[in-house]
Amino acid sequence: MEKEARTYIAGHRGMVGSALLRLLEARGYRNLLYRTSKELDLRDGRAVDQFFAETKPEYVIIAAAKVGGIMANSTLPAEFLYDNLAIQTNLIHHAYLHGVKKLLLLGSSCIYPRDCPQPIREEYLLTGPLEKTNEWYAVAKIAGIKMCQAYRRQYGCDFIAAMPTNLYGPNDNFDLTTAHVLPALIRRFHEAKQSGIAPTLWGTGSPRREFLHVDDCAEACLVLMDKYSGEQFVNVGAGKDIPIAELATVVAEIVGYKGEILWDSTKPDGTPRKIMDSSKMLQLGWHPHISLRQGLQGTYDWYQAQTTVEPDVQ
Repeated sequence: MEKEARTYIAGHRGMVGSALLRLLEARGYRNLLYRTSKELDLRDGRAVDQFFAETKPEYVIIAAAKVGGIMANSTLPAEFLYDNLAIQTNLIHHAYLHGVKKLLLLGSSCIYPRDCPQPIREEYLLTGPLEKTNEWYAVAKIAGIKMCQAYRRQYGCDFIAAMPTNLYGPNDNFDLTTAHVLPALIRRFHEAKQSGIAPTLWGTGSPRREFLHVDDCAEACLVLMDKYSGEQFVNVGAGKDIPIAELATVVAEIVGYKGEILWDSTKPDGTPRKIMDSSKMLQLGWHPHISLRQGLQGTYDWYQAQTTVEPDVQ
């Protein structure tokens, strides 16, 4: 991407979008476009069309999405499906109509079948049933991938897609009703440390997950925008995974919680294991630089800085 080009970051207030904005600004990109959800409802096709007509973006990165953990996916299936389909459809279609040079759609590793061979390769998509606890989000993201591929085939659009593993970092969502596992752990242990009440965590702690710091993901996005043009989407992962129980122990250490950790095995575990094969991304010259412990410490420091009042103990 040329530094003077008009570049639109959809979802600039979210964890990934804000990391992209920080990185682009640090590298001298000054013609950056962004809008809050109040200023531009991406589910409204007419509004998106008007925005593209007025601002004429040359590059688009779609980091906007409705996201959440197992509880949110289970209780809001219609919203997860509709909102994500609408956001993607409007942005991809109007990027085509308005002649955008290149578009990057960010998805999620939850697109893969529940019982995928490990590590997960891009070609495993649609080879088996999805994990039921997040299938609504996964179906929407799969549709987005296919839409990018379809517009590339039919219209010659340089639209690409990346599938990051589980991300974390500053500006993550720490709301316990909608958060993913890692920010939820940080908040639960933070509150347990304050209250002295042992936290009860969902599941058995046995599933293994891979985590990538959002700043490393932002770096990968820029590498893809500069170096990659292909129909196949690209995995973006850290190359290491960790059992949730071990992760909980690490988070507790960083937070400074020294009490008991309880597990509710009646709650779902989700997919048993997810670790991505990111060899295509590595071949482009990208490598993650932030270790899990380093990233967790920085994330907790950020969370503490945002916590200006004592949170309610849940």
